[in-house]
Amino acid sequence: MSIVQNPTFSLEGDVAATHHVLDGLDGPAVLVGHSYGGAVITEAGNHPKVARLVYIAAFAPNKGESVNTLIADPPPGAPVPPILPPRDGFLFLDREKFAASFAADVPAELAAFMADAQVPWGVDALGGAVSQPAWRSKPSCYLVAADDRMIPPPAQRAMAERTGARTTEVPGSHAVYVSRPDAVADVIRQAAEG
Repeated sequence: MSIVQNPTFSLEGDVAATHHVLDGLDGPAVLVGHSYGGAVITEAGNHPKVARLVYIAAFAPNKGESVNTLIADPPPGAPVPPILPPRDGFLFLDREKFAASFAADVPAELAAFMADAQVPWGVDALGGAVSQPAWRSKPSCYLVAADDRMIPPPAQRAMAERTGARTTEVPGSHAVYVSRPDAVADVIRQAAEG
């Protein structure tokens, strides 16, 4: 297993970081992306070593779409993520609203740590448009977090459907990888097994 630490300055930079890791692998890879990471795997998944894509409560943009375009017009009544105004070109979630929006089913102490440990997210990453969605040519799986207050579950279901992904839905917040690691691992395992 290899992990890509996205610099999050731009989608292009995060795709390059992912390709760098993929270049060093011996065999086929399953790319897994959570949240914005879904945009990264959608573009980076065109790498020849990528066999499958796994979206975990993630954005799955189509050609020409970015995270910014996908969140631009939320449906009436959808929760609005507590994204603070940009600071020096980076975005953060409001620490006081983090738990309720991102990690409602995570123990309070851990959710507070996650709020403090946020990675700055570059405004340019938010606006990075996908040029060629890998899900058009690679098999995909999607885990919908049914209690997500960052990416509304109906939006997750719609993205999963248009990608043709094998979809699993579980109760869970946006931090489903923390609150339901068993469910996340099962989806990844199934993807790896084909």
